[in-house]
Amino acid sequence: MFERVADPRKRRGRRHRLPVLLTLATCAVLAGARSFAAVAEWAADAGEAVAGRLGIVRVPDESTFRRVFAQLDADALDAALGAWAAAVTTPGEGERRRIAVDGKTLRGSRAGDTAGRHLLAAFDQCHGAVLAQRAVDAKTNEIPALKTLLAAVDLAGAVVTADAPHTQHDTATWLVEHGAHYFLIVKGNQPTLAAQLTALPWSQVRTAARTTSRGHGRAERRTVKATEIRAGIGFPHAVQAIQITRHRQPLAGGPAQTETIHAVTSLPTHQASPALLAEIARGHWTVENQLHWVRDVTYDEDRHQTRTGHAPRVMASLRNLAITILRQAGTTNIAQALRHHARHPERPLQTITNLNC
Repeated sequence: MFERVADPRKRRGRRHRLPVLLTLATCAVLAGARSFAAVAEWAADAGEAVAGRLGIVRVPDESTFRRVFAQLDADALDAALGAWAAAVTTPGEGERRRIAVDGKTLRGSRAGDTAGRHLLAAFDQCHGAVLAQRAVDAKTNEIPALKTLLAAVDLAGAVVTADAPHTQHDTATWLVEHGAHYFLIVKGNQPTLAAQLTALPWSQVRTAARTTSRGHGRAERRTVKATEIRAGIGFPHAVQAIQITRHRQPLAGGPAQTETIHAVTSLPTHQASPALLAEIARGHWTVENQLHWVRDVTYDEDRHQTRTGHAPRVMASLRNLAITILRQAGTTNIAQALRHHARHPERPLQTITNLNC
């Protein structure tokens, strides 16, 4: 996979092949490395077993990783990683891929008045895999980046979920034209549509699904209603409206909170029951819980202050890759898996080898 990424260095003076550097860095991140210093330290301590398998004669130092990754074509790297992730998570017969789109800012990459790098990711809800990632220019926003992000992803039959800013007419049209369905949250950025959905006779619609969960210090109860939209909703290809009511109670005590939101989808009733729509709605938050939260808390990403060139994004991409590898290996506790791989230097490479087999 790493052979598909062009080496930005001149041929003369290269001591380490780019695929070897990327493999070493991936193994280090699988072992919990959070910085270039930690990556170089892991590589130095990996020993002959790892060095022999990768053909390493001289172990690269921190400056090598830092310099090469700053120059690397981050778009090409993410394209290679996304293609691999899509291949190992191909939906089975009769299954539909569910793709959650969401962005995250690398706060540690902020320099003075220059905002931190912002990355938009496409996350497979069912497999916990990052299918694509793109940088969002500081002078724009996520909305136009969604099409670029998903352009290389096979959208045939998939359902794409996204937050309210992406509830745009041209986005919905583009997704359907590319063979996908959408599930989009509706809020104040679409006031007419939001008012139309709020005014629907929800009191006459039977509650279709109820779920309860505990996590992040609170208990949450959700109720979901869904109804067909027969006429009068001026949003492209929308055929069902959804009402989601969340009741949150802090486990440590304190006032409860109730929130009601609405969504629209192009999925017809014969393809998506209200119970399935509830599952899709809840599944959207996997990108927060299984990707961004892990990078923030387990990898402490926001305190990683690399700012040079493409290095911040490359390190984020390697964290995405490590999380994807561990999810495909059956891991449910990423922090525990990192400790497991850190105890023996052969384990990260073994996990990768077993997964590829």
